[in-house]
Amino acid sequence: MKYIKKEKLDKIKLDKNNMYVVIDFDKTITDIDSQDSWDATGINLSKEFKKDIDDLYKKYMPVEINYKLPYEEKYKAMETWYNDCMNLYYIYSLTKEKLEESVIKSKLKFRKGAKEFLKNMHESNVPIIIISAGIGNTIELFLEKNNSLYKNMYIISNFIKFDKNGNMEKFKEEIIHSMNKNLKHDLPKFFKEEIGKRKYSLLLGDVLEDLKMIPEEQIINTITVNFLNEKIEENLEKSKENFDIVLTGEDGCFETVQRIVFK
Repeated sequence: MKYIKKEKLDKIKLDKNNMYVVIDFDKTITDIDSQDSWDATGINLSKEFKKDIDDLYKKYMPVEINYKLPYEEKYKAMETWYNDCMNLYYIYSLTKEKLEESVIKSKLKFRKGAKEFLKNMHESNVPIIIISAGIGNTIELFLEKNNSLYKNMYIISNFIKFDKNGNMEKFKEEIIHSMNKNLKHDLPKFFKEEIGKRKYSLLLGDVLEDLKMIPEEQIINTITVNFLNEKIEENLEKSKENFDIVLTGEDGCFETVQRIVFK
């Protein structure tokens, strides 16, 4: 099913020269039943690692998609979850080699039409900024493996650093989680200049927090798209209130987005 705020789309006419794209990765570029970038990163680690990271998912995922919780409570929970996950990679001795092998073996897969959408944006010279609370190394390797890593892209995510022997270094950066990922993180000069020339933007995500990827003052000039994947009945009205386009079920694909947005 699809829900569209027609008045917003009638007002904003996107084309390759006046827009840029801000997009989430897990469950947005990738499909609803795809492995996520956190799990895909640790495939070559132990069964104990898998159990520990699955336990964290079961504990915190219901919190992430619960829009009734107070903001501060939810923010703190997300910070704890993502830091604990990152620490597990360090505890279970992730290496650069294991990460690269994991991506090859992973069950990451594109959402229907996503690969073609990324190619289309590249051929049209539309800047794409991927903002993900996942693992940047894994996202980069997955896109590269699928011939979908283009020069018009920039990835803001949690990038793991490795020492000269390929061993993971303890993560010291501010961790990017679902509630703090946004364009306030540093962009290269080229991307800042490019998006500065473009009045409109297209934002695509799967959770309400993805709206924060774009500056609040830019929302008025942004077409926002929500691939509503989980707890659809519970979250539908909230999504319709906040996004310009809400897509569920078979309509949750990039062909639908392109038909609606670039009509």
